[in-house]
Amino acid sequence: MKRRVAVTGLGLVTPLGNTVQTTWEAMIAGRSGAGPITRFDAAKLAVKFACEVKGFDPSLYMDKKEVRRYDLFAQFAIAAAAQAVKDSCLEESWSKVDLQRVGVLIGTGTGGISTFEEQCQLYLEKGPDRVSPFFVPMFMPNVAAALVSMRYGAKGPNYGTVSACASSAHSIGDAFRYIQHDEADVMIAGGSEAAITPLALASFANMKALSERNDDPATASRPFDKDRDGFVMGDGAAVCILEEWAHAKKRGAKIYAEVVGYGMTADAHHITAPEPSGEGAQRAIRLAMQDGGIRPEQVGYVNAHGTSTPHGDAAETAAVKAVFGEQARKLVFGSTKSMTGHLLGAAGALEFAVCALTARQGIIPPTINQFTPDPACDLDSAPNHAVQRPVEVALSNSFGFGGHNVTLAVRRVA
Repeated sequence: MKRRVAVTGLGLVTPLGNTVQTTWEAMIAGRSGAGPITRFDAAKLAVKFACEVKGFDPSLYMDKKEVRRYDLFAQFAIAAAAQAVKDSCLEESWSKVDLQRVGVLIGTGTGGISTFEEQCQLYLEKGPDRVSPFFVPMFMPNVAAALVSMRYGAKGPNYGTVSACASSAHSIGDAFRYIQHDEADVMIAGGSEAAITPLALASFANMKALSERNDDPATASRPFDKDRDGFVMGDGAAVCILEEWAHAKKRGAKIYAEVVGYGMTADAHHITAPEPSGEGAQRAIRLAMQDGGIRPEQVGYVNAHGTSTPHGDAAETAAVKAVFGEQARKLVFGSTKSMTGHLLGAAGALEFAVCALTARQGIIPPTINQFTPDPACDLDSAPNHAVQRPVEVALSNSFGFGGHNVTLAVRRVA
């Protein structure tokens, strides 16, 4: 018999705020996290704006030596993990927890790409002797999971998932499975990304994936809007504590929501473009619902992958219509990327956390920047304003370059 899994802790570092509370408040208010790039001089780039994390202070979570030796993506991950562990009150229970049954899965799309760019420049300009001995451990994508594991002494399943923009959704789903199948009692799971760098931005811009609204960054991310022209890069981290239900209940933990479903598929179609009918996405949604024993009428909210690209949003809308039929008109199918931008490998964990908060709070975040309706994207996205409504089941969709599809399902706790 599969074991039940609870969400007992959340930690967020996002373009909207550096905590769960500040992020959630900004999201419900419909604020945009986009603005001109401040981390480096973007004058030569075609796209000069992004959704950066603002005012992040790593010294709140680590000492100066650690800050120097950790790439920004690892710093974000540690901060989000520390928040999630504190939120779950596990810090007070570590002595009673079997650390061999506590795991850490943290996904990323690009790992330490900022470190990679800096060290390449050093190598080319000043030679191999100037390359940092810490380059490899700073750059490797699995380092965030490793560092969090060492911080808490977690000796269970431990690795970093890398599946582009589905990375952290895979982390959450895999963590869910480990607990379900009695291979762990607690999992620290999520994702982190710090890919707002000159090289990454230039590449995405040159493939015409990014919005080019340099004159108005706040309205650039327009999922489902007829005039959408690409996504907005975002960075940050989201980490969740997943815990076996009885384990959580025994220690009196608060429970945000129950994780009930996980579906993953591949398009096997194209390295960057979605399959036009959304066939792979359809199967991921159906598998997650089947896994959780979920009926279409129980789903009140779908947090869309919804990146604001012309083809992606239309294909995902088609997939949701195919799965839900008439019920698709009764649920909210919205995209919080309209506010946060696209956190790439961290997006899935952030949006899973949003679903858990929505189920607990009974408030659905808006999809902002809805100006001109698109007949191909005609479902209710909670345009421009949050919706107060009980949500029994919420789904989170995440799709990555390479054709990776993940859907996660959470259920409201009565």
